[in-house]
Amino acid sequence: THPPPPAANYFFLITLPHKISFASFGRTTNNHPEQPIPKTMSSDLKRTASNGSLPDDPATKRARLERYVADQQLLASQSIPTPHTPEVIYTVRLADSLRKKILITGGAGFVGSHLTDRLMSEGHEVVVMDNFFTGRKANVEHWLHHPNFSLVRHDVIQPILLEVDQIYHLACPASPPHYQYNPVKTIKTSTMGTINMLGLAKRVKARILLASTSEIYGDPNVHPQPESYWGNVNTIGPRACYDEGKRVAETMMYAYKNQNDVSIRVARIFNTFGPRMHPNDGRVVSNFIIQSLQNKDITIYGDGSQTRSFQYVDDLVNGLLKLMNGNYDMPVNIGNPDEYSIKDFATKIRDMCESKSEVKFLPKVADDPTQRKADISTAKRELDWEPKVTVDEGLKKTIAYFQGEVEAAGEIVPTGPEAVKPGVRAN
Repeated sequence: THPPPPAANYFFLITLPHKISFASFGRTTNNHPEQPIPKTMSSDLKRTASNGSLPDDPATKRARLERYVADQQLLASQSIPTPHTPEVIYTVRLADSLRKKILITGGAGFVGSHLTDRLMSEGHEVVVMDNFFTGRKANVEHWLHHPNFSLVRHDVIQPILLEVDQIYHLACPASPPHYQYNPVKTIKTSTMGTINMLGLAKRVKARILLASTSEIYGDPNVHPQPESYWGNVNTIGPRACYDEGKRVAETMMYAYKNQNDVSIRVARIFNTFGPRMHPNDGRVVSNFIIQSLQNKDITIYGDGSQTRSFQYVDDLVNGLLKLMNGNYDMPVNIGNPDEYSIKDFATKIRDMCESKSEVKFLPKVADDPTQRKADISTAKRELDWEPKVTVDEGLKKTIAYFQGEVEAAGEIVPTGPEAVKPGVRAN
Protein backbone atom coordinates (compact mmCIF):
# COMPACT_ATOMS: atom_id res chain seq x y z
CA THR A 1 0.00 0.00 0.00
CA HIS A 2 0.98 3.61 -0.46
CA PRO A 3 0.48 6.69 1.74
CA PRO A 4 -2.83 8.44 1.07
CA PRO A 5 -2.68 11.00 -1.75
CA PRO A 6 -3.78 14.58 -1.22
CA ALA A 7 -7.47 14.95 -1.90
CA ALA A 8 -10.47 17.02 -0.93
CA ASN A 9 -11.97 14.17 1.06
CA TYR A 10 -10.77 11.03 2.82
CA PHE A 11 -12.59 7.87 3.75
CA PHE A 12 -12.80 6.44 7.22
CA LEU A 13 -14.10 3.03 8.26
CA ILE A 14 -16.79 2.30 10.80
CA THR A 15 -16.50 -1.36 11.69
CA LEU A 16 -19.51 -3.14 13.12
CA PRO A 17 -20.07 -6.89 13.57
CA HIS A 18 -20.15 -8.35 10.02
CA LYS A 19 -20.77 -4.87 8.57
CA ILE A 20 -18.48 -2.19 7.23
CA SER A 21 -19.69 1.17 6.03
CA PHE A 22 -17.80 4.19 4.83
CA ALA A 23 -18.58 7.85 4.67
CA SER A 24 -16.99 10.91 3.14
CA PHE A 25 -15.00 12.90 5.64
CA GLY A 26 -14.06 16.55 5.34
CA ARG A 27 -17.17 18.43 4.33
CA THR A 28 -20.31 18.43 6.42
CA THR A 29 -23.83 19.70 6.21
CA ASN A 30 -25.63 20.39 9.48
CA ASN A 31 -22.70 18.72 11.25
CA HIS A 32 -23.33 15.38 9.49
CA PRO A 33 -20.96 13.93 6.89
CA GLU A 34 -22.37 13.74 3.38
CA GLN A 35 -22.28 10.46 1.47
CA PRO A 36 -20.10 10.25 -1.67
CA ILE A 37 -22.06 11.28 -4.77
CA PRO A 38 -22.47 8.31 -7.13
CA LYS A 39 -21.53 8.32 -10.79
CA THR A 40 -25.15 8.88 -11.73
CA MET A 41 -25.14 12.23 -9.95
CA SER A 42 -25.31 14.28 -13.12
CA SER A 43 -28.55 12.71 -14.36
CA ASP A 44 -29.97 12.71 -10.83
CA LEU A 45 -29.24 16.41 -10.46
CA LYS A 46 -31.04 17.22 -13.68
CA ARG A 47 -34.04 15.17 -12.65
CA THR A 48 -34.31 16.60 -9.13
CA ALA A 49 -33.61 20.12 -10.36
CA SER A 50 -36.53 19.85 -12.78
CA ASN A 51 -38.72 19.01 -9.79
CA GLY A 52 -37.61 22.17 -8.07
CA SER A 53 -36.15 20.32 -5.04
CA LEU A 54 -32.58 21.61 -5.54
CA PRO A 55 -31.36 25.22 -5.61
CA ASP A 56 -30.77 26.42 -9.15
CA ASP A 57 -28.26 29.14 -8.42
CA PRO A 58 -24.91 28.76 -10.29
CA ALA A 59 -22.77 28.81 -7.13
CA THR A 60 -24.53 25.78 -5.66
CA LYS A 61 -24.33 23.88 -8.93
CA ARG A 62 -20.64 24.70 -9.26
CA ALA A 63 -19.96 23.59 -5.69
CA ARG A 64 -21.72 20.29 -6.26
CA LEU A 65 -19.82 19.74 -9.49
CA GLU A 66 -16.51 20.43 -7.76
CA ARG A 67 -17.49 18.01 -5.00
CA TYR A 68 -18.37 15.36 -7.57
CA VAL A 69 -15.03 15.80 -9.38
CA ALA A 70 -13.14 15.58 -6.07
CA ASP A 71 -14.98 12.38 -5.15
CA GLN A 72 -14.20 10.82 -8.52
CA GLN A 73 -10.53 11.70 -8.12
CA LEU A 74 -10.57 10.04 -4.72
CA LEU A 75 -12.24 6.91 -6.06
CA ALA A 76 -9.55 6.72 -8.75
CA SER A 77 -6.80 6.74 -6.12
CA GLN A 78 -7.79 3.84 -3.84
CA SER A 79 -9.84 0.73 -3.32
CA ILE A 80 -13.24 0.87 -1.65
CA PRO A 81 -13.43 -1.02 1.66
CA THR A 82 -15.73 -4.03 1.56
CA PRO A 83 -16.62 -6.70 4.12
CA HIS A 84 -14.27 -9.10 2.32
CA THR A 85 -11.40 -6.60 1.93
CA PRO A 86 -11.87 -3.89 4.58
CA GLU A 87 -8.41 -2.36 4.28
CA VAL A 88 -7.88 0.53 1.84
CA ILE A 89 -5.27 0.00 -0.90
CA TYR A 90 -3.93 3.19 -2.46
CA THR A 91 -2.96 3.41 -6.12
CA VAL A 92 -0.34 5.58 -7.78
CA ARG A 93 -0.81 7.41 -11.05
CA LEU A 94 1.63 6.30 -13.73
CA ALA A 95 2.57 8.07 -16.93
CA ASP A 96 1.12 6.47 -20.04
CA SER A 97 4.60 5.31 -21.06
CA LEU A 98 4.98 3.36 -17.80
CA ARG A 99 1.45 2.06 -17.29
CA LYS A 100 0.86 -1.46 -18.63
CA LYS A 101 -2.37 -3.16 -19.62
CA ILE A 102 -2.28 -6.51 -17.83
CA LEU A 103 -4.61 -9.50 -18.17
CA ILE A 104 -4.97 -11.96 -15.29
CA THR A 105 -6.86 -15.14 -16.14
CA GLY A 106 -8.38 -16.60 -13.00
CA GLY A 107 -7.90 -13.17 -11.45
CA ALA A 108 -10.87 -13.50 -9.08
CA GLY A 109 -9.32 -16.53 -7.41
CA PHE A 110 -7.13 -16.75 -4.33
CA VAL A 111 -3.74 -15.97 -5.89
CA GLY A 112 -5.12 -13.90 -8.77
CA SER A 113 -6.91 -11.44 -6.50
CA HIS A 114 -3.74 -10.77 -4.49
CA LEU A 115 -1.81 -10.25 -7.73
CA THR A 116 -4.56 -7.84 -8.83
CA ASP A 117 -4.13 -5.82 -5.62
CA ARG A 118 -0.41 -5.50 -6.20
CA LEU A 119 -0.67 -4.48 -9.87
CA MET A 120 -3.46 -2.00 -9.15
CA SER A 121 -1.47 -0.42 -6.33
CA GLU A 122 1.42 0.08 -8.77
CA GLY A 123 -0.85 2.03 -11.12
CA HIS A 124 -1.33 -0.44 -13.97
CA GLU A 125 -4.54 -1.18 -15.86
CA VAL A 126 -5.77 -4.64 -14.89
CA VAL A 127 -8.26 -6.85 -16.69
CA VAL A 128 -9.45 -9.77 -14.57
CA MET A 129 -10.95 -12.64 -16.56
CA ASP A 130 -12.69 -15.42 -14.65
CA ASN A 131 -15.52 -17.91 -15.14
CA PHE A 132 -16.10 -17.98 -11.35
CA PHE A 133 -15.93 -21.76 -11.02
CA THR A 134 -13.61 -21.38 -8.04
CA GLY A 135 -13.06 -17.61 -8.19
CA ARG A 136 -15.29 -15.24 -6.20
CA LYS A 137 -16.42 -11.75 -7.13
CA ALA A 138 -15.99 -10.76 -3.49
CA ASN A 139 -12.23 -11.16 -3.94
CA VAL A 140 -12.06 -8.20 -6.33
CA GLU A 141 -15.19 -6.16 -5.67
CA HIS A 142 -13.17 -3.50 -3.87
CA TRP A 143 -11.78 -2.48 -7.30
CA LEU A 144 -15.01 -2.43 -9.30
CA HIS A 145 -15.29 1.38 -9.10
CA HIS A 146 -11.70 2.07 -10.19
CA PRO A 147 -11.11 3.36 -13.75
CA ASN A 148 -8.01 1.16 -14.15
CA PHE A 149 -9.90 -2.07 -13.38
CA SER A 150 -12.07 -4.26 -15.62
CA LEU A 151 -13.82 -7.53 -14.75
CA VAL A 152 -14.72 -9.92 -17.57
CA ARG A 153 -16.77 -13.07 -17.02
CA HIS A 154 -15.27 -15.41 -19.58
CA ASP A 155 -14.07 -19.01 -19.81
CA VAL A 156 -10.47 -19.25 -20.92
CA ILE A 157 -11.20 -22.28 -23.10
CA GLN A 158 -12.98 -19.86 -25.45
CA PRO A 159 -10.86 -17.40 -27.48
CA ILE A 160 -11.00 -13.71 -26.59
CA LEU A 161 -9.70 -10.58 -28.33
CA LEU A 162 -8.02 -8.03 -26.08
CA GLU A 163 -5.16 -5.55 -26.32
CA VAL A 164 -2.72 -6.14 -23.46
CA ASP A 165 0.99 -5.89 -22.68
CA GLN A 166 1.30 -8.80 -20.24
CA ILE A 167 -0.71 -11.94 -19.46
CA TYR A 168 -0.64 -13.78 -16.15
CA HIS A 169 -2.27 -17.11 -17.02
CA LEU A 170 -3.50 -18.39 -13.65
CA ALA A 171 -6.84 -19.91 -14.69
CA CYS A 172 -7.36 -23.50 -13.49
CA PRO A 173 -8.78 -25.12 -10.34
CA ALA A 174 -5.81 -25.95 -8.13
CA SER A 175 -7.19 -28.06 -5.28
CA PRO A 176 -7.68 -31.82 -5.86
CA PRO A 177 -11.41 -31.96 -4.94
CA HIS A 178 -12.18 -29.13 -7.37
CA TYR A 179 -10.05 -30.16 -10.35
CA GLN A 180 -11.22 -33.77 -10.00
CA TYR A 181 -14.89 -32.72 -10.06
CA ASN A 182 -14.72 -32.26 -13.85
CA PRO A 183 -11.40 -33.73 -15.01
CA VAL A 184 -12.14 -33.22 -18.71
CA LYS A 185 -12.80 -29.52 -18.11
CA THR A 186 -9.60 -29.31 -16.05
CA ILE A 187 -7.62 -30.74 -18.98
CA LYS A 188 -9.33 -28.33 -21.38
CA THR A 189 -8.47 -25.38 -19.15
CA SER A 190 -4.77 -26.30 -19.09
CA THR A 191 -4.56 -27.15 -22.80
CA MET A 192 -7.16 -25.19 -24.79
CA GLY A 193 -7.00 -22.30 -22.34
CA THR A 194 -3.23 -22.10 -22.63
CA ILE A 195 -3.38 -22.30 -26.42
CA ASN A 196 -5.87 -19.43 -26.48
CA MET A 197 -3.71 -17.27 -24.22
CA LEU A 198 -0.57 -18.09 -26.21
CA GLY A 199 -2.43 -17.17 -29.40
CA LEU A 200 -3.43 -13.87 -27.83
CA ALA A 201 0.14 -13.22 -26.66
CA LYS A 202 1.43 -13.98 -30.15
CA ARG A 203 -1.08 -11.64 -31.83
CA VAL A 204 -0.52 -8.63 -29.58
CA LYS A 205 3.16 -9.37 -28.82
CA ALA A 206 2.51 -9.62 -25.08
CA ARG A 207 4.65 -11.48 -22.58
CA ILE A 208 2.81 -14.40 -20.96
CA LEU A 209 3.49 -16.07 -17.61
CA LEU A 210 2.10 -19.55 -16.95
CA ALA A 211 1.20 -20.47 -13.38
CA SER A 212 2.46 -24.05 -13.45
CA THR A 213 2.72 -26.21 -10.36
CA SER A 214 4.91 -28.40 -8.20
CA GLU A 215 2.41 -31.15 -9.06
CA ILE A 216 4.29 -31.72 -12.31
CA TYR A 217 6.91 -33.47 -10.15
CA GLY A 218 4.28 -36.01 -9.05
CA ASP A 219 5.40 -38.25 -6.18
CA PRO A 220 9.08 -37.27 -6.40
CA ASN A 221 12.04 -39.58 -6.09
CA VAL A 222 14.38 -36.58 -5.81
CA HIS A 223 14.26 -34.37 -2.72
CA PRO A 224 14.11 -31.39 -2.69
CA GLN A 225 12.86 -30.93 -6.24
CA PRO A 226 14.98 -28.81 -8.64
CA GLU A 227 13.62 -27.57 -11.97
CA SER A 228 15.82 -30.13 -13.76
CA TYR A 229 13.88 -33.04 -12.21
CA TRP A 230 11.49 -34.58 -14.76
CA GLY A 231 9.04 -35.93 -12.22
CA ASN A 232 7.28 -39.17 -11.30
CA VAL A 233 3.65 -38.85 -12.40
CA ASN A 234 0.90 -41.42 -12.82
CA THR A 235 -0.56 -40.48 -16.21
CA ILE A 236 -3.91 -42.19 -15.55
CA GLY A 237 -4.37 -41.51 -11.82
CA PRO A 238 -7.01 -39.27 -10.24
CA ARG A 239 -4.60 -36.30 -10.15
CA ALA A 240 -3.41 -36.75 -13.74
CA CYS A 241 -5.96 -34.31 -15.20
CA TYR A 242 -4.16 -31.51 -13.34
CA ASP A 243 -0.59 -32.84 -13.30
CA GLU A 244 -0.46 -33.78 -16.98
CA GLY A 245 -2.49 -30.75 -18.02
CA LYS A 246 0.14 -28.46 -16.52
CA ARG A 247 2.96 -30.50 -18.01
CA VAL A 248 1.59 -30.16 -21.54
CA ALA A 249 0.87 -26.47 -20.86
CA GLU A 250 4.58 -25.99 -20.20
CA THR A 251 5.36 -27.89 -23.40
CA MET A 252 3.10 -25.55 -25.38
CA MET A 253 4.72 -22.48 -23.80
CA TYR A 254 8.15 -23.49 -25.08
CA ALA A 255 6.78 -24.59 -28.46
CA TYR A 256 5.34 -21.09 -28.98
CA LYS A 257 8.60 -19.55 -27.76
CA ASN A 258 10.76 -21.60 -30.12
CA GLN A 259 8.47 -21.52 -33.16
CA ASN A 260 6.80 -18.09 -32.86
CA ASP A 261 9.22 -16.13 -30.65
CA VAL A 262 6.58 -15.53 -27.97
CA SER A 263 8.02 -14.06 -24.77
CA ILE A 264 7.21 -16.57 -22.01
CA ARG A 265 7.73 -17.17 -18.30
CA VAL A 266 6.93 -20.35 -16.34
CA ALA A 267 6.43 -20.41 -12.56
CA ARG A 268 6.23 -23.76 -10.77
CA ILE A 269 4.22 -22.83 -7.70
CA PHE A 270 4.45 -24.84 -4.49
CA ASN A 271 1.81 -24.95 -1.73
CA THR A 272 0.57 -21.44 -1.01
CA PHE A 273 -1.76 -20.14 1.68
CA GLY A 274 -3.25 -16.87 2.90
CA PRO A 275 -6.46 -14.83 3.11
CA ARG A 276 -9.09 -15.41 0.38
CA MET A 277 -8.40 -19.12 0.13
CA HIS A 278 -11.70 -20.79 -0.71
CA PRO A 279 -13.14 -22.13 2.57
CA ASN A 280 -13.95 -25.42 0.90
CA ASP A 281 -10.97 -26.01 -1.33
CA GLY A 282 -10.09 -29.10 0.72
CA ARG A 283 -6.46 -28.14 1.15
CA VAL A 284 -4.41 -28.79 4.26
CA VAL A 285 -4.19 -25.21 5.52
CA SER A 286 -7.85 -24.25 5.05
CA ASN A 287 -9.19 -27.55 6.39
CA PHE A 288 -6.97 -27.60 9.47
CA ILE A 289 -7.78 -23.98 10.35
CA ILE A 290 -11.54 -24.35 9.84
CA GLN A 291 -11.61 -27.57 11.86
CA SER A 292 -9.52 -26.04 14.65
CA LEU A 293 -11.60 -22.86 14.88
CA GLN A 294 -14.74 -24.97 15.27
CA ASN A 295 -13.12 -27.47 17.68
CA LYS A 296 -13.84 -30.30 15.27
CA ASP A 297 -11.60 -33.29 14.60
CA ILE A 298 -8.60 -32.43 12.40
CA THR A 299 -8.62 -35.02 9.63
CA ILE A 300 -5.35 -36.32 8.20
CA TYR A 301 -5.44 -38.73 5.28
CA GLY A 302 -2.65 -41.23 5.88
CA ASP A 303 -0.31 -41.46 8.88
CA GLY A 304 0.72 -37.79 8.70
CA SER A 305 4.33 -38.53 7.80
CA GLN A 306 3.99 -37.04 4.31
CA THR A 307 5.69 -33.64 4.03
CA ARG A 308 4.88 -30.30 2.38
CA SER A 309 6.44 -26.84 2.26
CA PHE A 310 4.12 -23.84 2.59
CA GLN A 311 4.59 -20.25 1.39
CA TYR A 312 2.54 -17.15 2.17
CA VAL A 313 0.70 -15.62 -0.77
CA ASP A 314 2.53 -12.25 -0.59
CA ASP A 315 5.84 -14.02 -1.21
CA LEU A 316 4.36 -15.80 -4.22
CA VAL A 317 3.10 -12.52 -5.71
CA ASN A 318 6.55 -11.00 -5.31
CA GLY A 319 8.07 -13.99 -7.07
CA LEU A 320 5.60 -13.82 -9.97
CA LEU A 321 6.30 -10.12 -10.50
CA LYS A 322 10.06 -10.63 -10.45
CA LEU A 323 9.77 -13.52 -12.90
CA MET A 324 7.47 -11.65 -15.29
CA ASN A 325 9.63 -8.53 -15.36
CA GLY A 326 13.00 -10.28 -15.32
CA ASN A 327 15.09 -11.76 -18.14
CA TYR A 328 15.01 -15.46 -17.20
CA ASP A 329 12.64 -17.58 -19.31
CA MET A 330 13.18 -21.13 -18.07
CA PRO A 331 10.93 -22.74 -15.41
CA VAL A 332 11.38 -21.42 -11.86
CA ASN A 333 10.27 -23.00 -8.58
CA ILE A 334 8.51 -20.50 -6.33
CA GLY A 335 7.95 -21.87 -2.85
CA ASN A 336 9.10 -21.84 0.74
CA PRO A 337 11.66 -24.58 1.45
CA ASP A 338 10.59 -24.85 5.12
CA GLU A 339 9.29 -28.42 5.27
CA TYR A 340 6.71 -29.83 7.69
CA SER A 341 5.17 -33.22 8.16
CA ILE A 342 1.39 -33.01 7.85
CA LYS A 343 0.99 -34.28 11.41
CA ASP A 344 3.30 -31.59 12.84
CA PHE A 345 1.59 -28.93 10.75
CA ALA A 346 -1.82 -29.94 12.06
CA THR A 347 -0.55 -29.66 15.64
CA LYS A 348 0.96 -26.23 14.92
CA ILE A 349 -2.32 -24.87 13.57
CA ARG A 350 -4.34 -26.37 16.42
CA ASP A 351 -2.05 -24.74 18.98
CA MET A 352 -2.14 -21.37 17.21
CA CYS A 353 -5.96 -21.50 17.18
CA GLU A 354 -5.99 -22.51 20.88
CA SER A 355 -8.31 -25.30 19.83
CA LYS A 356 -9.57 -28.40 21.60
CA SER A 357 -9.63 -30.41 18.36
CA GLU A 358 -8.35 -33.96 18.22
CA VAL A 359 -6.27 -35.26 15.31
CA LYS A 360 -8.01 -38.07 13.43
CA PHE A 361 -6.22 -40.30 10.90
CA LEU A 362 -8.16 -41.59 7.88
CA PRO A 363 -7.13 -43.80 4.92
CA LYS A 364 -4.51 -42.34 2.59
CA VAL A 365 -5.64 -40.71 -0.64
CA ALA A 366 -4.56 -42.30 -3.93
CA ASP A 367 -1.38 -40.85 -5.49
CA ASP A 368 -0.86 -38.41 -2.61
CA PRO A 369 2.84 -37.40 -2.78
CA THR A 370 4.93 -38.58 0.14
CA GLN A 371 7.18 -35.52 0.15
CA ARG A 372 7.31 -32.07 -1.41
CA LYS A 373 9.96 -29.38 -0.91
CA ALA A 374 11.04 -26.59 -3.24
CA ASP A 375 14.63 -26.19 -4.34
CA ILE A 376 14.66 -22.41 -4.88
CA SER A 377 18.31 -21.99 -5.85
CA THR A 378 17.27 -20.89 -9.35
CA ALA A 379 14.90 -18.24 -7.99
CA LYS A 380 17.63 -16.93 -5.68
CA ARG A 381 20.19 -16.82 -8.48
CA GLU A 382 18.09 -15.56 -11.39
CA LEU A 383 15.39 -13.48 -9.67
CA ASP A 384 17.06 -12.49 -6.41
CA TRP A 385 13.93 -13.88 -4.75
CA GLU A 386 13.31 -15.89 -1.63
CA PRO A 387 10.38 -15.96 0.81
CA LYS A 388 10.31 -13.23 3.45
CA VAL A 389 7.17 -14.08 5.44
CA THR A 390 7.58 -16.86 7.99
CA VAL A 391 5.01 -19.63 8.16
CA ASP A 392 3.94 -18.49 11.64
CA GLU A 393 3.41 -14.89 10.48
CA GLY A 394 1.38 -16.05 7.50
CA LEU A 395 -0.71 -18.43 9.59
CA LYS A 396 -1.67 -15.65 12.01
CA LYS A 397 -3.11 -13.58 9.15
CA THR A 398 -4.80 -16.59 7.57
CA ILE A 399 -6.37 -17.73 10.84
CA ALA A 400 -7.79 -14.22 11.38
CA TYR A 401 -9.29 -14.31 7.88
CA PHE A 402 -10.93 -17.71 8.38
CA GLN A 403 -12.23 -16.64 11.78
CA GLY A 404 -14.29 -14.04 9.94
CA GLU A 405 -15.43 -16.59 7.35
CA VAL A 406 -16.60 -19.00 10.05
CA GLU A 407 -18.41 -16.25 11.94
CA ALA A 408 -20.16 -15.07 8.78
CA ALA A 409 -21.23 -18.58 7.73
CA GLY A 410 -22.19 -19.83 11.18
CA GLU A 411 -20.56 -23.17 10.49
CA ILE A 412 -18.39 -24.46 7.65
CA VAL A 413 -18.07 -28.16 6.85
CA PRO A 414 -14.57 -28.79 5.43
CA THR A 415 -14.23 -30.59 2.12
CA GLY A 416 -12.78 -34.09 2.11
CA PRO A 417 -10.61 -35.67 -0.59
CA GLU A 418 -13.53 -36.70 -2.81
CA ALA A 419 -14.24 -34.74 -6.00
CA VAL A 420 -16.73 -31.95 -5.32
CA LYS A 421 -18.02 -28.77 -6.94
CA PRO A 422 -16.78 -25.59 -5.21
CA GLY A 423 -19.15 -24.05 -2.71
CA VAL A 424 -19.25 -23.16 0.96
CA ARG A 425 -20.78 -26.13 2.76
CA ALA A 426 -22.36 -24.42 5.74
CA ASN A 427 -25.10 -25.55 8.06
